[in-house]
Amino acid sequence: MFHSLSQFRFLKPLKSFSPRNVMIFLAILGPGIITANVDNDAGGIATYSLAGAHYGLTLLWTMIPTMIALVVIQEMCARMGAITGKGLSDLIRESFGVKVTFYVMIALLLTNMGNSISEFAGIAASLEIFGISKYLSVPVSAVLVWLLIVKGSYKVVEKVFLVACLVYVAYPIAAFMAGPKWDIVLKATVTPTFQSDSGFLMTMIGLVGTTIAPWMQFYQQSAVVEKGITADQYNFTRLDVIIGCIMAITVAFFIVVACAVTIHPLGLKIETAADAATALKPLVGRHASALFAFGLFNASLFAACILPLSTAYYICEGLGWESGVDKNFEQAPQFFWLFTIIIAISAGLILIPNAPLMTIMFISQVVNGAVLPFVLIFMLKLINDKNLMGAYTNGLSFNFIAWLTVVIMITLTFIMTVDMAIPGLLKRLMIF
Repeated sequence: MFHSLSQFRFLKPLKSFSPRNVMIFLAILGPGIITANVDNDAGGIATYSLAGAHYGLTLLWTMIPTMIALVVIQEMCARMGAITGKGLSDLIRESFGVKVTFYVMIALLLTNMGNSISEFAGIAASLEIFGISKYLSVPVSAVLVWLLIVKGSYKVVEKVFLVACLVYVAYPIAAFMAGPKWDIVLKATVTPTFQSDSGFLMTMIGLVGTTIAPWMQFYQQSAVVEKGITADQYNFTRLDVIIGCIMAITVAFFIVVACAVTIHPLGLKIETAADAATALKPLVGRHASALFAFGLFNASLFAACILPLSTAYYICEGLGWESGVDKNFEQAPQFFWLFTIIIAISAGLILIPNAPLMTIMFISQVVNGAVLPFVLIFMLKLINDKNLMGAYTNGLSFNFIAWLTVVIMITLTFIMTVDMAIPGLLKRLMIF
């Protein structure tokens, strides 16, 4: 992958770690790290926890190819934002028309609504471990999220998000406290392993699918544009993307390890990340359990900011409305009202007794699986358009890696969507 990147003149490696380069990098730092890390949200942590608890270390090998796929896709988004100065929704509308854009936006809105609901569910579950009722934690968290985005500037919001990324260190600490045998862990990391049962296949697909989601591409590009990053600064943004992706996969790696060496040997079954945090208490100690639960809370709150924000970004861009955290309600009413409505609905549904949360999240994942391949194809068509990107289009080797990633993701998301949809359909048919 990195050999293919070097074919571009604008992607040549930094020549020195001079004070000036360091200062420029620190100024550019943000979009790549934030976007990649927020993908370790409540759903992601649950998936990684389930993988480790149910299948031990056998799925660790998927982390390396998943990281490569993540870097390839997010690099293209960041590059398009830096070169064109426009968000992904803007480019899709200009290149493919309003009708196509409208349907893509509707599908993404439905998907992100379900994902946003799951983040507030993660907030509720994690703080209930500390004895805090969801009827207190969810409304307070929703208000804090709203105030941060609506009342804060982009620079303030980005700094808060970067600090939130640091809290993910809770998971490596929890993993080390579990006392794994690192020689066995490293061997599992580089040794592909397969099992024939459908549960193993679905978990493997889930590990890849939870790492690359449609909202990420839109938010990454919008963040690059809003920060004013240009082609001259792209070297630093590329580094930001790579560091972010490595951080995100590292966190996922340690979550799998923590659950694999503690919960899996006892054959305990868990269904959520909160279950994993609770299960760790008698196995490793209350400190590791608390770290795991606190990490879940941080990740859920972090994603509860980003997912509604990314939704507001790409819908407003796609429909030609003003958007941006640095604006206010008068300057960008649709942007802030969309953000507010998504927060209110997502938090409100968590507070309804017996709300059909699983059905909502199920539908969002089916839509997510259906939309992702289209988004990736749109991206590749756009980034290879010389009229749009000029000298900054993909080269042959990079295109090969990117298209291979697309084919793999289309195959995996298709299998995942079908596997999720058929049981739900059969269940409904049995009801009738």
